[in-house]
Amino acid sequence: MNAPENPSPTTTFALIPPAASTPWYWHLVADELRERGHGVITVDLPCADDSAGLEAYADIAAQTIGDARDVVIVAQSLGAYTGTLIADRVNAQLLILLTPMIPLPGESPGDWWENTGYAQARQEQAARLGWAPEQDDDPQNVFFHELSDHTVEEVTAHAVGQSGRPFQDPLPLETWPSTPTRVLICRDDRFFPVDFLRKLTRERLHIDPDEMGGGHPVALSRPVELADKLEGIWRK
Repeated sequence: MNAPENPSPTTTFALIPPAASTPWYWHLVADELRERGHGVITVDLPCADDSAGLEAYADIAAQTIGDARDVVIVAQSLGAYTGTLIADRVNAQLLILLTPMIPLPGESPGDWWENTGYAQARQEQAARLGWAPEQDDDPQNVFFHELSDHTVEEVTAHAVGQSGRPFQDPLPLETWPSTPTRVLICRDDRFFPVDFLRKLTRERLHIDPDEMGGGHPVALSRPVELADKLEGIWRK
């Protein structure tokens, strides 16, 4: 699962958003990557569509990428399911899973939480931070702790409803894609605690994750640093 050798000076990044998010989520990172000469494709998934399951997400993502060559897929959180599903289909040169729900072939997003021990990881984090239950349920503590009030208002304005439909579908793959895969996690992520994702990455993909600072919505809190890390991973 190592990255390809000797990449060209620039590439095309295909950005797949997390749940309940539109391409707006990536706008700061997309601008940064374009300024560095890269192509950028932002995928708009049918988050609010109760008829759209994982295969519909994959079809839309693959159609959006189209005939682009040597694409680097960056898929965040729930988007890791879509990224994993299309990586071989679009002949991606690299799959980067960002703060991801790393799936197993045949595992649904709905089953992922219990299978990975997520609830226990969150309980351990809350105990370590001295949080009361209501603090662990507060989006300001869990998601938005690095964002300004203005950015939180923008996030709220651009958020879309997330249907539960794709959570029902087992990942329709028999094996992990042949595309080289890397994982990038954030040390200040309180939604997917860093120790939890380190362990999950090693158990499921047998690699060590790359790491950076930042919370879960890192594309909004640290876009320049994220662009630096994505470029660095791609160039390795």
